[in-house]
Amino acid sequence: MLTIWGRLSSINVQKVVWAAGEAGQAFERIDVGGPFGGLDTPEFLAMNPNRQIPVLRDGTLVLWESNSIVRYLVARHASGELWEEDPARRVLADRWMDWTNTSLQPALARLLWGVVRKLPGFTDPNVIAESLAQGEALMEILAAQLDDSPYLAGERFGMADIAVGCGAHRWLHMPIERIERPAVRRWYEAIHARPAARAALPLPVA
Repeated sequence: MLTIWGRLSSINVQKVVWAAGEAGQAFERIDVGGPFGGLDTPEFLAMNPNRQIPVLRDGTLVLWESNSIVRYLVARHASGELWEEDPARRVLADRWMDWTNTSLQPALARLLWGVVRKLPGFTDPNVIAESLAQGEALMEILAAQLDDSPYLAGERFGMADIAVGCGAHRWLHMPIERIERPAVRRWYEAIHARPAARAALPLPVA
């Protein structure tokens, strides 16, 4: 059985929990990080010297970095379904997964810290407005993709929808005023209806 270390309020842990569920894999999840602490213990540092979550153990294999873990899970347990064997098709999902880490998550994190967690340095109205504008610009990019495709990498649900879907869940449930984008809403409701998504994406966002 898989073991996942990380608190479920973490967007990166949510990706891994969702992917494990979609791949049909039983797992034990251990709360560490944030209010649970535990990232500085010798045991955790031996698994991930970066002191970050999530961490996955599958037998003797230990992995960190959420997108790498998602790719591993779907390649090993859902090849041909969530994982495309053709590199030219798989890269269509890879680009959205990387976009999540390099663009979407940094913008949403600043907004979350300001309007939900209310961390010093992020609650200034100008900072919140700037973060909100960045989020809207990214959601417009997402909407443009979904206007022409039911899922991010084509006609069927895949690993990109997991990664970006966790960000969309956070965006759509933060206490902010946002532009309604029907394509994004349609896609989100379809993927959030999946049992593995409901198990991975708690409300309220925190």
